Amino acid sequence: MTRKRNDQHSTEFGLWLREQSEIDSSLGFVTTNIDYIWENYNSKKWMLIEEKRYMSKCPFSQKGQFRRLAKKLKFLADENYCGFHLIQFEKTSPEDGRIYLDHKEITKDQLISFLRFESLTIDK
Repeated sequence: MTRKRNDQHSTEFGLWLREQSEIDSSLGFVTTNIDYIWENYNSKKWMLIEEKRYMSKCPFSQKGQFRRLAKKLKFLADENYCGFHLIQFEKTSPEDGRIYLDHKEITKDQLISFLRFESLTIDK
């Protein structure tokens, strides 16, 4: 059965989708959204970012969809594509707790550097 949202962060269409038995997840239908397509229009660099609050993790189906999408995008060999990244917040933002980028703890300054495309790998 299609899982109901556990928060109020959806559109009316998103809520409607979850109520339609003809496209229920038990029939194989799943959906996800990408939180951010992040780009610097001057440098043409861009990346995809999924944000999770309260250290949430990507559900199985979302992880699979993101993996397939990232693989296809990498195959296109766009030199400006900087990958698909997961940003997790201990609470809700960089201002109220720890920050994790692709499962590695980072500082707010490192996050800014990452978002500026200055440092796309975080060394600990």
